[in-house]
Amino acid sequence: MSFNISVLPSGRGFAAEPGEAILAAGIRSGVGLPYGCKDGACGSCKCRKLEGTVVHGPHQNKALSPEEEANGFILTCCGVPQSDVVLESRQVTDESAFPIRKMPTRVIALEKKSHDVMLVKLQLPANDTFRYHAGQYIEFILRDGARRSYSMGNAPHNGPGVELHIRHMPGGKFTDHVFNAMKEKEILRIEGPYGSFFLREDSARPMILLASGTGFAPIKAVIEHMQFKGIDRPATLYWGGRRSSDLYLDDWVRARAAEMPNLRYVPVISDAEPADGWRGRTGFVHQAVLEDFPDLSAYQVYACGAPIVVDSARADYVRLAGLSEDEFYADAFTTEADKAQADAVA
Repeated sequence: MSFNISVLPSGRGFAAEPGEAILAAGIRSGVGLPYGCKDGACGSCKCRKLEGTVVHGPHQNKALSPEEEANGFILTCCGVPQSDVVLESRQVTDESAFPIRKMPTRVIALEKKSHDVMLVKLQLPANDTFRYHAGQYIEFILRDGARRSYSMGNAPHNGPGVELHIRHMPGGKFTDHVFNAMKEKEILRIEGPYGSFFLREDSARPMILLASGTGFAPIKAVIEHMQFKGIDRPATLYWGGRRSSDLYLDDWVRARAAEMPNLRYVPVISDAEPADGWRGRTGFVHQAVLEDFPDLSAYQVYACGAPIVVDSARADYVRLAGLSEDEFYADAFTTEADKAQADAVA
């Protein structure tokens, strides 16, 4: 017996099969609920349950605390309905035009952009068309069935292949391979596109683009898309890192800012050392936004990076700067440690 899932205020609805998580059912039905990791680690899919019964699979407390669950919040990625359910989720889109697919891919270029960031370019099957929104991600399906997710760093018009920005996590099952053993022409298996992080083009609001580390990859894709489509809404990019070397495509951003009159760039470094010779902004990148924009009530924010950065930005911008929760779009990265934990408890 399937259960009906209704999403307010959009009125969208779909059916979940027995034992099927709400998010998986939504994706299968072409209803674009917000989400990030799909592993119960990031909290991007969290929403309020208005009616019905939901049982959660394994997840991390940082994604959904016991207090939040007691107050009616659920994670759709691991929440399995036990009855018909009514949810409140305002960031619902229709992504049915871009079906999720599995396909082989070939590594065509490896370029080390810093000591711990590799730019990996993938070639897709020549007789196939892979459609996605700038800002979405793909998953690598490893030989043991484990999955690793990476945002695409290029807009679709800059295809037909995809570009990934992969940070080395020492001891990581996949990133150790990328940095130590991966070769050009290697064949990998991917699935996608996934994610609800992409530009909402029906809005005229000015934008804050917030990135930390390799969270810049989907932001880069969004900037390429804006330039290609001639979208001239005012946008300010804040890109944060610990050291200046973490801003591994700084020259690329400066070149785009010179070409796009409405794009402003603010790099922010948190732990600069004298040897870096850094003379720019210092501190935490999400706080730099508040210093410059104490009132965000008229803005949209697109944030991507470490969960601590994204979560802090969401909380502070809403509480201190008047940002509407509905205008905060986020993609919080989960590290290989998070993925390993999810693999272990799944």
